Amino acid sequence: MGEARSAPTVGQMVLGMRLRDLREKAGVSYDQAARALHVNQTTVRRMEKAEVGLKLPYVEKLLQTYGTEQEEIDSFLALAEEANRPGWWHRFRDVLPDWFSLYVSLEGVASRIRAYEPHFVPGLLQTEEYARTLLSIGFPHGTSQELDRRVALRMERQELLSRPDGPHLWVVMDETVLRLSIGGPQVMRAQIDHLIESSQKPNVTLQVVPFSVGPHPGMGGPFQLFRFQIPELPDIVYAEGLTGAGYLDQRSDVAAYLEALDRMGTQATPARRTESFLRGIRKEL
Repeated sequence: MGEARSAPTVGQMVLGMRLRDLREKAGVSYDQAARALHVNQTTVRRMEKAEVGLKLPYVEKLLQTYGTEQEEIDSFLALAEEANRPGWWHRFRDVLPDWFSLYVSLEGVASRIRAYEPHFVPGLLQTEEYARTLLSIGFPHGTSQELDRRVALRMERQELLSRPDGPHLWVVMDETVLRLSIGGPQVMRAQIDHLIESSQKPNVTLQVVPFSVGPHPGMGGPFQLFRFQIPELPDIVYAEGLTGAGYLDQRSDVAAYLEALDRMGTQATPARRTESFLRGIRKEL
């Protein structure tokens, strides 16, 4: 049996899907694949869903069972070995919950990230002081060292927006985000300045839903939609609720969130007017 873990890497997710496709193409049933490994069907299903680690001997035996050419097997095993290596964020595992490590993994390979935020500036656009204030509120019993680690993790995540192959980030936020004082006027002024600067980047689109719009489709809570250039990966939604968060990839679920984003995008201030909207709020501070 592979080791169960809370959050697979994106590489493991993709290879699990490829294993499933190769099995189906070869006409091999779950039962036949399980017998080849001398395990039960559940183990094969969990490998394909990336719910367990990809043990290389198991992967090799499965590929042989599926009639895969040796050259392709060698290439697949090299990819599996790479996918099993922890991501850069693993060194922050002392302050990074398992359930959120998948989020960071998805964020790092997405080609497009669309987000709705009703309360706070998205992590990828936060200043260090804004992030520090917010994290100290979110983890009131953490030590100063833990706070420093959480801030460092958030700041390192932001580097992906400066990568040549980084994603396009499109954020729709409520006006509440800009009115809610996090850290006082000085911190908020610096944060709004940073949003203005970020909105001028070619790979960042920022819109604000003003109070005057009233109720809108996204009022259930914050969420992010990840889109990938990796063919095997469908769009994935990360949605936060009152009692937790989840990852959704069913087409009907993703379509509902995508529709909400599109509708909010038409209700929000056009991106070309975001800077003037932000400057107006900054003057009030």
